[in-house]
Amino acid sequence: MTQTILIIEDEAQTRRVFLSSLSFEGFSALEASCGWEGVKLAQTHHPDLIVCDIMMPDMDGYQVLTELRQSADTAGIPFIFLTAKATMAELRVGMNLGADDYLTKPCTVGQFLDAIATRLQRHANFQQQSLEATPPTRIFPDCPRLNPIFQFIEDHYQQPIQLQDVAQVVGYSPAYLTSLVNNQTGRSVKQWIIERRMVQGRQLLSDTDASIKQIASKIGYTDAGYFIRQFRRIHGVSPQAWRQSQK
Repeated sequence: MTQTILIIEDEAQTRRVFLSSLSFEGFSALEASCGWEGVKLAQTHHPDLIVCDIMMPDMDGYQVLTELRQSADTAGIPFIFLTAKATMAELRVGMNLGADDYLTKPCTVGQFLDAIATRLQRHANFQQQSLEATPPTRIFPDCPRLNPIFQFIEDHYQQPIQLQDVAQVVGYSPAYLTSLVNNQTGRSVKQWIIERRMVQGRQLLSDTDASIKQIASKIGYTDAGYFIRQFRRIHGVSPQAWRQSQK
């Protein structure tokens, strides 16, 4: 099946070069000369990937990305920014909004096509993992799209993992991953990590004589005091009090 790439770029010459190279490589290409037009095309055609300039007169690339990430129909489309100056501040803003990659202008046709091919392959790999994965434990909902995320949590919750670690593995920005999981489950990634740790923590409290510090360490907390505070916030009692109540 022919894949469709949407180019949102207000510079006509740059747009023509990209469209020509995409056509030569066998892609179906859509073009928009402004942000609003690009948003409408994305909502209508649901392209496989979007390449979008940041600096545009009517609606900049950040606004385009924000608009598309708010709809379930367009939120998962891989998105590559084009920018004439990629400062760290710009990179951080774009990635926090959910951008998948950056291309700095001027770029060669080869760099342009390589970035698209890499992102499409990574997206395809993640989609396949989503279809094949199964929920690792009963505490996680059966959501094929999120199963690779839950599997990573299951495999690593005993370590001090962060949102960025999960995002890197599944190929999403932390902001987009947060939005995706919240929309699908009503909970954040951090809440699911805590939930998995608490399940194991309660089991260890009930079934073993391990100290609170030992249990905290076994379920991924380097600071036992932090574990105690989180346990108390969720259960209303301290881990030691909960353990006594189970006897």
